[in-house]
Amino acid sequence: MEIKVQSIKFDADSRLLEFADKKLSKLSKFFDNIIRIDVALSCEPDHKKKAHVQVAIPGEDLHVEKVSDSFENAIEACETVLSDLLVKVKEKRFGK
Repeated sequence: MEIKVQSIKFDADSRLLEFADKKLSKLSKFFDNIIRIDVALSCEPDHKKKAHVQVAIPGEDLHVEKVSDSFENAIEACETVLSDLLVKVKEKRFGK
């Protein structure tokens, strides 16, 4: 599984990149066949931080976008929603 993090109109420090990698790599626990995870981090006009996470799995892509006071909180919120979505997709495809 490949995780790509893109910071839009700013330079993300290594700590933030490592945080995103650590948090989102946990998604493989919920679905075995994750192909790729793309993360786009950007700043909103109201000084909020936005994380857009796209998870590529066979047959479809899952997209989640969250806005928060920090990139870390936005990434964590995306990870929580995506873990639930991946469980639902797995149950739908393979049964419980």
